[in-house]
Amino acid sequence: MLNQITPLILTYNEAPNIGRTLEQLRWARDIVVVDSFSSDETLEIISRFPQARVFRRKFDNFASQCNFGLSNTDISTEWVLSLDSDYILTPQLLDELTHLKAEADIAGLRTRFTYCINGKQIRSGIYPPVTVLFRKSKAVYREDGHAHRVEIDGAVRDLNSHMLHDDRKALSQWFDAQSRYTRLEALKLRNTDPADLSWTDRIRRWRIVAPPAMVFYCLVWRLGVLDGWAGFYYAGQRALAELMLSLYLFEAGGQVHCPKSKVESPELSVEGPMSNV
Repeated sequence: MLNQITPLILTYNEAPNIGRTLEQLRWARDIVVVDSFSSDETLEIISRFPQARVFRRKFDNFASQCNFGLSNTDISTEWVLSLDSDYILTPQLLDELTHLKAEADIAGLRTRFTYCINGKQIRSGIYPPVTVLFRKSKAVYREDGHAHRVEIDGAVRDLNSHMLHDDRKALSQWFDAQSRYTRLEALKLRNTDPADLSWTDRIRRWRIVAPPAMVFYCLVWRLGVLDGWAGFYYAGQRALAELMLSLYLFEAGGQVHCPKSKVESPELSVEGPMSNV
């Protein structure tokens, strides 16, 4: 089935990650990268992979970037493998995709993740399953708090193999990203009817409960203590993210206000394709 799949990747200053991701995609005849004007070595690394086509688009939100990639980059295959720059295909997953025969009524396939800290796989990762492979004509992305999710018009089933999530960017970049993400998540939590929230999001609205609960969940419930320093590092990251979210909720009091950003028209901010940039 591999010849029916085009990988689609979003990038912005992903030099620490993108090379490892692309190495596992050398089988692909065509790779589409939507870059948000990276200023590091991201494009130089991508240029080493001749099948990669780069389109540059000013970032407004993740869903719009993904939808642009699906609709405006001349993807010719029926299936799209949508990846973050720190998603790594395992040999087992690649073998499963090679021999995959999707039934006609299947529109998407979902995979679970094994989280990594500097390349070390840990058992305590809480990264949720993601629909990464889908028929292009059946998919559209929507914003969801700080994240984005793909809506599939049709049945979605699970793959048997895992994918790795291995982000090796500097801790300072993680702090910057979490500051933005938790503010958007706070906006979502404060503006959504509690009846429409999951039980975990309801707990997060209590503010003081989630940070210590996350430490217990990662280290004890999910046996992160057995992962050594990587397990403690990961638990600390997750607890800190929850603390940042709680502080934004405390700061807001009632309503969380998120300043509107000035967004340029995609037609005016797109350059591409840039093959072998």
